[in-house]
Formats: sequence, structure tokens, C-alpha cells
Amino acid sequence: MTFSMIGATVIVILTVAALLKRYETRLVLITAGLAMGIISFAPHIALANMMKNMTNASMILAICSSLGFAAVVSMTRCDVHFVALLVKPLRKLGFFLLPFCMLIASCVAIAIPSAAGCAAALGPTMIPLMVRAGFKPAIAGAAIIGSIIPSALSPGSSHNVWVAKISNMEVMDLIVQFAPKILTLCALNIIMVTAMIFVFRDFKKRTEEQNDEVFEVASDSRGELPDRVNILYAIAPILPIVILMLGATCVPALKMGVAEAMIYGTIYTLIVTRANPEKITKEFFGGMGKGYANILGIIVAAGCFAGGLQAAGVIDALIVQLKDSKEIAALAANFGPFLMGVLTGSGDAAGHAFNQAVTPYAAEFGMKVPNLGVVASLSGALGRMCSPIAGATLVVAGMIKASPLEVSKRMAIPMIVNVILLGFIFEL
Repeated sequence: MTFSMIGATVIVILTVAALLKRYETRLVLITAGLAMGIISFAPHIALANMMKNMTNASMILAICSSLGFAAVVSMTRCDVHFVALLVKPLRKLGFFLLPFCMLIASCVAIAIPSAAGCAAALGPTMIPLMVRAGFKPAIAGAAIIGSIIPSALSPGSSHNVWVAKISNMEVMDLIVQFAPKILTLCALNIIMVTAMIFVFRDFKKRTEEQNDEVFEVASDSRGELPDRVNILYAIAPILPIVILMLGATCVPALKMGVAEAMIYGTIYTLIVTRANPEKITKEFFGGMGKGYANILGIIVAAGCFAGGLQAAGVIDALIVQLKDSKEIAALAANFGPFLMGVLTGSGDAAGHAFNQAVTPYAAEFGMKVPNLGVVASLSGALGRMCSPIAGATLVVAGMIKASPLEVSKRMAIPMIVNVILLGFIFEL
């Protein structure tokens, strides 16, 4: 082992420690990447990797346009109408209300792929609904958190965009290929979270007197559903996804890029809401900017970190080891990002670091790049979902006025089972 590899090992340990202390993720990854490059006398490798991600056209188009459209949908409250359309038909389903709520929340998660955003949109409506039916607030909150897996089907997901790029695939082709497996994982998750009702004894049918009691969550005005749902508004959040799915499957005439679909969605939203075009334009470009800063920023920083590992010779040494043991690579993808997601509350940094440092070389140790990439990204997401310090968990815990641990401990068993099954479902 060379001096640079020993130094890189120490830096990686310090990086994990810094992430655990919740220092700024991008700062930590860039600092670590440059430090590894400097001790290897090759900082240009880390910087070159970083710059390459900064100017990647396909990622900028897909991610920034998706976040711009999301900002427009949020400003016009079309997302709230979409949630209301799905939630209002629910009535007294008793015990079966929780899995039905999770099913509906899963649909919303595709249109609102942000975990914290999805929790903020669904929690104020669904949590009181479930509590009124007899569920404890903690399991109601866990049901919201546990419904976010289908966000992996979003064409604007930074993980999908990156994995598709290194797999030489279109984003929608990647999503269509793995949709059945992701939906299988989602179904298993709904079953397991529902089973936690028995483990924690979280359901007791309420009396008529108790039904008169109102459970209120702590939220802002965005959580208030409209009295009347505007169907045209409700269509807006899912319109680009529908166009992209149809174009990638049964209507070739609609085949287009993610950015084009998001522009069409924005135009539709402008027309049906009759919002101020100037405000819509500002919101769209403001959302694009936030998308670059908050989402692409992590990819750029992870690129610098991966470049530092490459400069230190760690990646080459790792690939040599993985060539001799496909099982080690599968275990690393399955459990590495998961553990980091649990410990740091963010699955993005771990998933992107793995997918930039290891996944591009999957073919060299007998694995498929798309499969390994999707597993690593989902592993990080599953870890985040059972972390007590994840943004979405903190949002939900604040709503039910309980400790985040009460929510995360109900997610622990389902997420551990999911991450164990991940490699089998995705055929690593």
C-alpha cells in the first residue's frame, strides 16, 4: 500500500466523520477530493472530474428543468390539488386505510420526488385521517416516510440521470426497464410497514366519542387542501411524467427528452392556472438554479471526491479486488450507501459517491452497470428513510409533535428487510 493510499484511507474516515457531524455535504466531499489529489501530487485529476460534472449537458437539462417545473407547480398549488384529488375519496376503511394511504402517497412521490417535500404535502392531510381511524401518530408518520420509494421512477431524479448516463441509456429507458422491480420493492414495503402495526400495537378502533376529537398536525398553510379540487390543476404535476412514459412505451410520437416534457408541463400549468407569466418565469428559473445548487451540486462534489480516490490509486486497487469477488461488490452496493444514509440522514451523497467511484467499472467484475447503479441509489434512499435525522423524518416528527426516533424505529425493520432483498430483486 502506497503513501497516497494510506493517506486516502485516513481522509475517507475523516470524511465519514464530518458527514456524521452534519457538516455541509458538498464542502466535505470537495475538500476530501482535493486533499487526496494533493497528497498524490495530482489535484488536477480531482478538479477535472469535478469540472466534467459541472458542465454535463444531459444532467443539467434533466435535473434543472425538473426542479424548475416543480417550483412552478408548487407556486400555483397544483401539487396540493393533486394530493386532494387522491386523498378525498378515502373514507372509513378501518385497518386497511394505512396501506391505501401508502399506495396513494406512492403515486404522489413520483410527481413530488423530494422526500421532505412529499412529507410536507401529504402529512397535514393523511396523518389526521389515519389517526382518526385509530392509528397512532407515529405509525401514520412512518406510513408517509415509507411511501417515498417510487420517487425512484421520477425522470428528474439525479440518480436516474447519472446511472442512465454511465449506462449509455436514455433516462426513460432506464426507468421503464426497472419500473417492475421498483414497484415490487414498493409493494413489499407497504406490506412490511403495515405489519409494523402488529409489532408496535399501533391500531385501535376509536369510539364515537374519540372520533369527535380532532388531531391537528403542525404545518403551514400549504398543507390545507382546497374545498373543491380543480381537475385541470391536479393534472399538472403528473403531465410531464405521463408524456414521458407514453413516449417511452406505447406512443412513439410522444418520445422526447425530460427537459422538453417539463417545458410542456410548465406551459400547461401557466394556461390552466392563468397565473402571472412573469412570476411563472421567475419561479421556473429560480427552481432551475436551486436544482443546480442543491442536486447537481452534490453530483459535482461527489465527482471531485471520486477523482481524489482515482488520483490516490484507490479505485484501481478496488477494481482489482472486486474482479476476484463479485460478491464483495454486491455487498458494498447493497449495504454501503444504506449505512451512510442511516448515519447521515442523506442517501444522495453516499449513492452518488459509489456510483461515480465504482459503478462505471461494473462490467470489469462481471456486473451490469444499470443494475449496480440503481441498487446503490436505492440503498442510500432506504437508509435515509429509517434515519432519525433525515429531513423527511424531521418534518413528519414535527407534525405529530413526537421524537423522530418514534418514527424511524417503525421504519427500521422494513428498511433492513428491503435492503437485504435489494440485491436479489435487482439480480446483482
